[in-house]
Amino acid sequence: MPMAFSPGLLVVAGSFAAFRLLNRGLERLVPPPPSARRNRWKWRNIWTSLAHSVLSGGGALAGFYLHPEMSNDLVGTHPPGAHSLVAVSVGYFIEDFVDMLCNQKLHQSWELLFHHSVVIICFGIAVLLHQYVGFALVALLVEINSIFLHVRQILLMANLVHTPCYRLNSLVNLGTYVVFRMATLAWMSRWLFLNRHNVPAAAYAVGTAGMAIMTPMNIVLFYRLLRSDFLKARRDKEERQEKEEQQEKEEQQEKEEWQEKEE
Repeated sequence: MPMAFSPGLLVVAGSFAAFRLLNRGLERLVPPPPSARRNRWKWRNIWTSLAHSVLSGGGALAGFYLHPEMSNDLVGTHPPGAHSLVAVSVGYFIEDFVDMLCNQKLHQSWELLFHHSVVIICFGIAVLLHQYVGFALVALLVEINSIFLHVRQILLMANLVHTPCYRLNSLVNLGTYVVFRMATLAWMSRWLFLNRHNVPAAAYAVGTAGMAIMTPMNIVLFYRLLRSDFLKARRDKEERQEKEEQQEKEEQQEKEEWQEKEE
C-alpha cells in the first residue's frame, strides 16, 4: 500500500518558494549600504534569515502562550498551527542551505551547512510523523536570540560597529543567548534524558545526536561573541586609552621643553 502524502510537505515546498522569492526581492526592499555592496548575496541572506527568526521565534513563543498544554506533552499534543510553523522552518532551512551552497565556499560555510542538515532531519521527522512537534517548537525558541544575532551581522555589514545601537544589541544578544539558546538546549537535553524510556529508540538516538552536535557548536559561538563584542572591545578601549595617555604625556613633555628653551 503506498504511503499517504503528507500535507506538511506542501507547506515545506511553499515555504521554500516563499523564502526564495523574499531573498530575491530583498535587495529592492532593503538596499545594501556601500560597505555591503561587495557581498550582496550575504546581505540578502541575513535579512531573509532575520525574517524567519522573527516569524518562527515569535510564533513558538506565541504557541506556548496560547496553548500551554503543549508543555505537558511535547510528543503528541500540538495545534495545527504549530505543525505548520515547524514545516515552514524546514522550508526555510532548505532554502538557506541551497543559498549558501550556491554562493559561498564550502570551507566558509560547512559549520552552518552541517547545522542546517541536522535541523532539517530532526524537524523533518516531526513534520512527517506529526509527533515531537512540541519538542521542535521548543527548539524554535532559540530563534528569538537569532533575531539579535542577525541584527548584529547587519550592523557589522553596514559598518555601524562603533555605535550605541551596536553596543545595545550586543548586550541584548548576549542575554537572549543565555536565556533562549543555552538554557533551551540544556532543557531539551534534560527532557530527552528524563524521557528516554518513553521515546522510541530511533527518535531518541536522533534527538541525542542532535543535542550532542548543537550544544558544542553553540558554546563555541558564545565564546566567539564574548571575545569579539566584549573582551576584544574592552582590550581595544584600553589600548586607545593608553595611546591617548601616552600622546598627552608626549605633548606635555614637548610643551615643557619648549618653555625651558624660551627661558
